[in-house]
Amino acid sequence: MRSYDEMMDLILGRARQDENIRIVELNGSRANSRAEEDRFQDYDIIYYVEDLHPYLEDHSWIDVFGSRLIMQMPDLNDGLPEDGEWKRFAYLMQFEDGNRIDLTLVSLKHLQESLHARDYRKILLDKDDRIKESVDTVEDPFLIQKPTARDYERCVNEFWWVSTYVAKALWREELTLAKYIMEEPVRDMLIRMLSWEVGIRTDFTVSAGKGGKDLGKYLDPKEWKQLVATYPDGEYERIWQSLFTMCDLFEEVSEHVAYVFGFERSDEGERVRPYLHQVRNLPVR
Repeated sequence: MRSYDEMMDLILGRARQDENIRIVELNGSRANSRAEEDRFQDYDIIYYVEDLHPYLEDHSWIDVFGSRLIMQMPDLNDGLPEDGEWKRFAYLMQFEDGNRIDLTLVSLKHLQESLHARDYRKILLDKDDRIKESVDTVEDPFLIQKPTARDYERCVNEFWWVSTYVAKALWREELTLAKYIMEEPVRDMLIRMLSWEVGIRTDFTVSAGKGGKDLGKYLDPKEWKQLVATYPDGEYERIWQSLFTMCDLFEEVSEHVAYVFGFERSDEGERVRPYLHQVRNLPVR
């Protein structure tokens, strides 16, 4: 696997050789000093260019970055913009050696628009000194935010409402539907509530990470064990147990969040939980 220095030399070397490329930007986790480093971090790169057309006429120019395992060009799926002008074009490249570059070409006409859209940014090359600052510390998009009363109410209502869908799908033995609902809307609400709890403990100064991937750093061992237990296999009985564990954890945490912020405590869980057990105990059709 090529090293960080080798990849940077390659990325910057290509840019320095090309007069059309005026600015090189690194963004994403590699531009975030607080992000944990590992071998699978992508190289999220933007080349700001005077003219996109030469690159799009022949895509073989990206071969210089190495042997690819697989690639996507997502902008091709959307087709040429209505005005007939490409503002940006992305190459998502997974290489055989394990490295990945997500390289986006952006027209210099849209420089300011693009700069304001980034979460973390580090300018690696600026041939014309167009950008004064080299690092822009934009707020982490996953930084936990304090909930409003409406946020809390909607989260609680959605969790309990959609949990009834899981129960019905399990009773009908619709495995894929039950798993889908449980892993999408129900889990999303659980992760949101747990994130607020973590925010309370950290004074809302940390990120939960995409998909709540960093919650394990801040939950206590009991909560973490409960959360892990909500990831079942394909056995119906285990899915039922995981659903009830989700309910236990959600109810415990939501009560504390309501107490801290002075929100009105919902009784929806007290009414829905007996219904879930009722469905669980129905004879199989």
